Amino acid sequence: MKEAKEAILAAIRRNKPAAVAHPPLREFGRSGVEGNLQEAFKKNLKAASGAYYDVKDAEEAQWLLKQIHPDAKTVCSVVPEVKGNRLIAGTTDPHTLEDVEVGIVRAQFGVAENGAVWLAQKDLLVDALGFLSQHLVVLLDADTIVTHMHEAYQKVDIETQNYGCFMMGPSATADISAVHISGAQGARSLNVFFMKSVA
Repeated sequence: MKEAKEAILAAIRRNKPAAVAHPPLREFGRSGVEGNLQEAFKKNLKAASGAYYDVKDAEEAQWLLKQIHPDAKTVCSVVPEVKGNRLIAGTTDPHTLEDVEVGIVRAQFGVAENGAVWLAQKDLLVDALGFLSQHLVVLLDADTIVTHMHEAYQKVDIETQNYGCFMMGPSATADISAVHISGAQGARSLNVFFMKSVA
């Protein structure tokens, strides 16, 4: 069995096509995004059932969090600007986040053409935080918003991060009987707080 496997692999190596250079990536235009990138982001986030708030400082963010989620008992924050009551430092088991009602993270950047935010492994600390949280609050510096996905993929760091995702609004599905269900595979709500980073 082992000899057959090695023979197959050797045949593949012998017949491997010659390497070719990757085609050059051309520059793309503004992809239908007109005017201010933050305003375009807001419009598209709202269309995806997300919400946004212009927040001037950490104190206002803390107050706003209480207004949006007044009954939340378990708040897990991985950002210095907004405090939570569930610590995640040292956690590696995603099952420990099963009862998180509100997760608070910072996105590396946003995408104007669709209202998506990029969340990478180092932002979430535990990947599951973005999906097990019942509600997600995402801090975003408006200056980091890019025009479209072509530009966004040029910013994605795949060399040092094992995981990352674009998130656009709360989780939803309408697969069954065309009934819209929010929170089907992840957060039931997504709120973006436009805030400069303190780091």
